[in-house]
Amino acid sequence: MKLLRYFLPFLLFIVVMVFLYQGLHRDPHELPSALIGQPVKPFSYPSLLHSQPVTEKQFLGQVTLLHVWASWCTTCRAEHHVLMDIANSHKVVIYGLNYKDDPAAAKQWLEQYGNPYQAIIADTTGTLAIDFGVYGTPETFIIDSKGIVRYKYIGVISPDVWQDKIQPELEKWRKK
Repeated sequence: MKLLRYFLPFLLFIVVMVFLYQGLHRDPHELPSALIGQPVKPFSYPSLLHSQPVTEKQFLGQVTLLHVWASWCTTCRAEHHVLMDIANSHKVVIYGLNYKDDPAAAKQWLEQYGNPYQAIIADTTGTLAIDFGVYGTPETFIIDSKGIVRYKYIGVISPDVWQDKIQPELEKWRKK
């Protein structure tokens, strides 16, 4: 009985340490998404800058990026110059999903920093973001030419992330 009293806390300690050790080797940017391999659900949301609504049909015909951002997101500001470079290179069409933001603040932000987006979905309530499984901002999805979500990246798009992770995924889905 005495042995069990000393052995049980030690065993619990070992189990907890194993779980913590495994967590150290996981990439927080690679959270699983149930949407991978699934078509974008039908939607129609107001455009932030235009009178025509944005729908899922705009993702058809070419591989595109859907980038979740907000004017209140400081990390979105840090990556914005990279998005501008990508848009100016014409390597991929980028759609924006403006997440839980004040439309006036978002428009002012775009005027100040530039607009890399083909169209911007105004998701003021976050409902569409929930449908996409968004955890926060920034997040980026690759959607193939058939409107199927193929990849999700969570976090800031730096030049290295673009070159090493997102661009290779884009090229992979362009070839298929």
